[in-house]
Amino acid sequence: MKPAFTIWRGKSRRLFAPTTSKLIVAKRQFQGCPVKSQPLTETELDHLSAVLERFGDERSMNLEQLDGFLAALICGPELVPPSKYLPKIWGDQTVFEDTSSAQVFMSLLMRHWNAITDTLNSGEEYLPLLLEDESGITHGNDWANGFLRGMEFGKEDWTLLFEDEDHGGSLVAIFALANEHNPDATMRPYKDPISAELRETLIVSAAAGTMQIYQYFKAQRFLHNDALGNMPTFRRTMPKIGRNDPCPCGSGKKFKQCCGKTTLH
Repeated sequence: MKPAFTIWRGKSRRLFAPTTSKLIVAKRQFQGCPVKSQPLTETELDHLSAVLERFGDERSMNLEQLDGFLAALICGPELVPPSKYLPKIWGDQTVFEDTSSAQVFMSLLMRHWNAITDTLNSGEEYLPLLLEDESGITHGNDWANGFLRGMEFGKEDWTLLFEDEDHGGSLVAIFALANEHNPDATMRPYKDPISAELRETLIVSAAAGTMQIYQYFKAQRFLHNDALGNMPTFRRTMPKIGRNDPCPCGSGKKFKQCCGKTTLH
């Protein structure tokens, strides 16, 4: 039986994820259990998507690519600081109207990071955020390519996972989706177009593989945590950023000398 989906209708494209995520939150609230980081609302997803589209760089990401990229960073072998991965998200030329716009973007990004982290850390079902095309089909290619871009950090450790006979299979579906339309025909996993059934199987396998990868690197990630052993989540409330305030990326520099140097117009 195919999974149920809930559809978020964005300004230009529709976003969807299985309804089980909302049912889990509702169940926690009903039972009086503490609710973890809330997923972004429809309006917030629309806003984040619109900001990503405005970046306009050929290397900047859409919302689906961002979700895959963050998933790879979160479940990967090391804790990558924002000062290194943010340029991968917004490309070489990033413009915000003001510091307040930059602060809102960072706040939404960190909340989405936290929501993914909470899901993977809890062992609950991880649900990729995918986009539908004009025909209502979800391909998963952008998500997988975003994941591969996240694998650019800690390449040696990712290679060891890929070559691991017992656990390397967790990457197979992700690579298959990422290379479906590779310009190099020899890199494509299938000669013929992927059927709807096979695509769904690959997407489900990619999600399951993400959960397996999170567990595979879990012990190693602790080596990159602080002395208290805190998990790599970002729990900032994101106060208003002044030009002379510390940059929210964690570099230690003033905002105007770091991310603000390239983001303010």
